[in-house]
Amino acid sequence: MRKIAFHLQKGGVGKTTLSGNVAYGLSSIGKKTIIIDCDPQGNLSSWFLDSATKYELSDVLAGNVVLSDAIINIRENLSILPTFSIGGELRTYAETKLNDEPFVFEDLCSELETMGYDVAIFDLSPGMGRLEKCAILAMDEVITPVILEFFGIDGIEIFVSELQKVNKNFRKSVKHSKVVINGFNRSFRRHTEALKAYENMHYQLFLVPQDAKVAECQYKKCSIYEYFPESRTIPEFNRIAENIVGI
Repeated sequence: MRKIAFHLQKGGVGKTTLSGNVAYGLSSIGKKTIIIDCDPQGNLSSWFLDSATKYELSDVLAGNVVLSDAIINIRENLSILPTFSIGGELRTYAETKLNDEPFVFEDLCSELETMGYDVAIFDLSPGMGRLEKCAILAMDEVITPVILEFFGIDGIEIFVSELQKVNKNFRKSVKHSKVVINGFNRSFRRHTEALKAYENMHYQLFLVPQDAKVAECQYKKCSIYEYFPESRTIPEFNRIAENIVGI
């Protein structure tokens, strides 16, 4: 099972948007996919779920419920392990119990693999605290989303420094070789100029075009694939999905 997190210690760069749409892209090519809402704000869950669920991620991590009871099937080949946006306990769990259970996400992923999932996509919060570090420990790869702004490269360099510490301290080798540039518009000179700087960093780059309908689809509780199949973003979401599974 492939274990992927979209992460950067900065909000508003499109982590949740990527998690949901790339996961849908994976499911559409026949990969049994689960998205894990690992952000205490629960935005991913609010996007795909119409009503509150009985259990959330923190219930599973704390051992209060079996994993299968907390998973919600939302589309063919696509499931979600939610986090409550209101009244959720994920942050409390991270602050009170996670220090004694640093490998709890690895255990979670092992169980998901036995359930037959091909890919697990983790949507993390913008921080780099205990919760995010423990989730990253369980990943095969972290993919960084950015928007083209002045401090974007600084954000990547800070994240790389933190990831190196995690890999060294826990003797891990979590991969970080892909950057997704969200909202790219070739007609903006500042975008094309900024792109050159990213190209010099030698990452594999994915350019998701600017499209307001990507945000609109979240209000409709669906992916961009379902909301606007003609979207210019879909080919790049597909390319990211196919790259994740080696197609």
